[in-house]
Amino acid sequence: MSEPTAAPIAPSRPGTLRLGVLSWQVPLRAGAVSLVGLLLLAVLVAVDLSHGDFQIPLSEVVSTLLGGGDTGQRFIVLHLRLPQTLVAVLVGLALGLAGAMTQTFARNPLASPDILGVNQGAAVGAVAVIVMTGSTGNDGGLPSGLLQQVGVPMAAFGGGLGSAVLLYALSWRRGIDGQRLILIGIGLSFVLTALTSYLLVHARIQDAVSAQVWLNGSLNARGWDQAWPLIWTLLALVPLALLLAHPLNAQQLGDDPARGLGVRLQTTELLTLLTAVGLAAVAVAAVGPLSFVALVVPQIALRLVGGSRPPMVASMVWGACLVVTSDVVTRVLLTSVPAGLVTSAVGAPYLIWLLLRSNRRIST
Repeated sequence: MSEPTAAPIAPSRPGTLRLGVLSWQVPLRAGAVSLVGLLLLAVLVAVDLSHGDFQIPLSEVVSTLLGGGDTGQRFIVLHLRLPQTLVAVLVGLALGLAGAMTQTFARNPLASPDILGVNQGAAVGAVAVIVMTGSTGNDGGLPSGLLQQVGVPMAAFGGGLGSAVLLYALSWRRGIDGQRLILIGIGLSFVLTALTSYLLVHARIQDAVSAQVWLNGSLNARGWDQAWPLIWTLLALVPLALLLAHPLNAQQLGDDPARGLGVRLQTTELLTLLTAVGLAAVAVAAVGPLSFVALVVPQIALRLVGGSRPPMVASMVWGACLVVTSDVVTRVLLTSVPAGLVTSAVGAPYLIWLLLRSNRRIST
C-alpha cells in the first residue's frame, strides 16, 4: 500500500504565548481555528441541552447554566442532559487528539485507532463480557448494575490496550515504520472483527442485541459514571501529548534528521502510541466505537490550520464539535439511531475519497 500524502500546505506564522517565565510558540492560524471551534462547540452544547422530550429555549438553557432558571429547568438541564452532553464533549476531545497523534506518528492520514484495530480490540473485550455474563437491557443498551458501570468499560479498555500492544509487537522491526504499522493494523482489525462476530453468533439473542447497540456507539443514557474516567484520563494524557509535540514536529523531517536534533525516536514513538491508545480506549469504553471521528477530524483540522501535521488542540476542539453534533442529530432528527451511525455517515465518504485520491496520485 502506498502511503497517502496530503497536498502541500503553507505553514502558519507562530505567535508567542507567555505565562510568567514560561512561553510557547503558538501558530496564529491554529489559535484562531481553535477559538472558532470553541465558539461553535459552545453553541452546539447549548443546542444539545435545549432539545429532548421537553424542549427548553436556548436563552433559558444559558440562564440555567449561569445559575438561573427555575427548579424544573435546572433539574432537566443540569442533572438529566448535561452529563450526557459532557460525555460527548470529552469523547470528542479524546478521539480527536488520539487521531492527531497516530497520524503524526505514522505520517499517514489513514492511521487512526479505528483503522489500527484499537477500537476492534475494545469491542472484543466489551462484547465478551456482555455475552459471557449475560445482561438485562436498558435504554443505553448496556448491562445493568455493577457490570454496566465497571465490567464493560474495563473490558473495553483492556481489549483496546491489548490490541495496541499486539500491534506494536508485530510492527516492530528495529523501529516502527508507518506503512507497515497501517498494514498490520488493518489485518489485526479484521481478525478482531471476526472474533467479535463469533461471540455474537454464539450469544443469546438478548445479549447479542445489547452488544450490537454498544458496537454502534451510543451516547444515550451516559452520565457521570462514564464522564469521570474520561476527565481523569484527559487530565493525565493531554499534558503528555503537548510535551510530545516538539519531538513529533522534528520527526516529520525524517528519522535521521530527528536523531540529529536529539530526538529519542523509540521513546517518542512508544509514548505517542501509548498516549493515543489510552485516549482512544477510554473513549470507546465510555460510549462504544464512534467510527471515523479519529480518522476524519485531524485531517479537517490540518486543512483549516495548515502546517505539516495534524494540530493537536484544533483536532481536540473539532472532534468535540463532531461528536456533540452527532448527539444533537440523534436527539432532534434520528431519535432511535446511535450516534456512531451518524459519525460513520460522515466519515465513510471521506475514507472513500481519501483512497480514491491516493489511487489517482499513484496512477499519475
